[in-house]
This record gives sequence, structure tokens and C-alpha cells, in this order.
Amino acid sequence: QVQLVESGGRLVQAGASLRLSCAASGDTLNSYTIGWFRQAPGKEREGVACISLSDGSTVYASSGKGRFTISRDVKSTVYLQMNSLQPADTAVYYCAAGPSRTIALKRFIEDEYAYWGQGTQVTVSS
Repeated sequence: QVQLVESGGRLVQAGASLRLSCAASGDTLNSYTIGWFRQAPGKEREGVACISLSDGSTVYASSGKGRFTISRDVKSTVYLQMNSLQPADTAVYYCAAGPSRTIALKRFIEDEYAYWGQGTQVTVSS
């Protein structure tokens, strides 16, 4: 079992930066991949980035490449640093945990992630 709690979402203006946090707790966390997903109003949820808690390797979806950086700390908190935010980045951001092999897929398949947080709202105004 893994518990995930996201935080850090808020209203910002276009061009701003924001860092989201995902606090993970549970057993054998080093055996998990943590992914960030987002769901904009009226759209399907999409992957943004993921990181292996075992070795720190990362994979980015096209939505997260270039402006977003995923990282982790020694306490298994995973961060999503988002720069140059645009109104199109407005969404509920979720973190999710999947088995360590998930990162090797280099794709963001929701069914691979068994545990999900509640989400945190990011709103970017123009």
C-alpha cells in the first residue's frame, strides 16, 4: 500500500513558476515509479513526467518536456517544478505510484499506476 498526498497547486499568472509536491508513504517505496498526470477541464487525463524512486531516472511526456522538471528527495517526496506556466497548463495535477518497471515503458499508461493521490488544482490566468 502506498499513500500519496499532493500539495502546492494554486492560482498563478502566466509566466510564473510553481512547484508541486507529492508526499509518498508506505512500504518498500524504492520499488515504485511515481508519475505526475494532469487533467484539464473537458479533457482526458494525460501523463506529464515520472521518476523511479529506486534510481532517480526520469521520463517526460511531451506535455512536460522542456518546462517541467521532476525530482525526488531522500524522504520519497516527489516534486514537479513547472516554469513559464501558460493558461493551457490549467488542470488538476495528480501523482500516482506504479511498480518500478513502469518507467521502462516510457509511456504513461494509467492502468499501470495502482495508487493515486487526490489531486491539486493549478490555475494559470492570462
